[in-house]
Amino acid sequence: MKYSLIFTLFILLGIDSFCQKENALLRQGNRDFDKSEYKEAEKDYRKALELNKESVKGQFNLGAAVYKNNNFEEATKIYGNLAGKNSDREVQSKVFHNLGNSYMQSKEYEKSILAYKNALMNNPKNTDTKYNLEYAKMMLKKQQQQQQQNKDNKDKKDDKKDQKDKKDQNQDQKQKNDQQKQPQDQKKISKDDAERMLEALKNDEKKTMQKVKKQKAKVQVTGIEKDW
Repeated sequence: MKYSLIFTLFILLGIDSFCQKENALLRQGNRDFDKSEYKEAEKDYRKALELNKESVKGQFNLGAAVYKNNNFEEATKIYGNLAGKNSDREVQSKVFHNLGNSYMQSKEYEKSILAYKNALMNNPKNTDTKYNLEYAKMMLKKQQQQQQQNKDNKDKKDDKKDQKDKKDQNQDQKQKNDQQKQPQDQKKISKDDAERMLEALKNDEKKTMQKVKKQKAKVQVTGIEKDW
């Protein structure tokens, strides 16, 4: 009986020591977090979770740290795992609120809206969540408008391409027809007319070359001005 009591006492002392280490790491993480040393805070919270993987406080704080380190994907996973796993409505409100923020940063506005609504179901008085919900709705609307505009632009671009392809086909056909008529037409052109046509072509070629040179000069200047 005496040995049993001593064994139980050692177990309790071990558990107490274990909890003290976990809490010390959580407190250190909180101090680092308050000093905006988020990477250090993340390390502390991870060490605490190695001692107690089921710690809600440890997971919640780790989610906040990785969020501050711009790791929104992991923050989403952490808060997603915590969502619905605690009966405390205030805790759940905070979990869903942070889940909504993580989705917001990833521009997953529909999911963020749902998360904020769940947060408000647990705490209807949270004004920050209410504001974020309205902001997410606004951003979703802008995103949908941009997607629609991109689709419209793509459709217009495709229509222009189809029209250009059709025009090119018509020009090709016209050129073929002209080529077929050339032998007959050439017989009707006099020697003087032919010389005048050649002279005109030479003049056009000179003008074209001058335009090309000017265009090249403009491109070079533009390239220098765009100093990224």
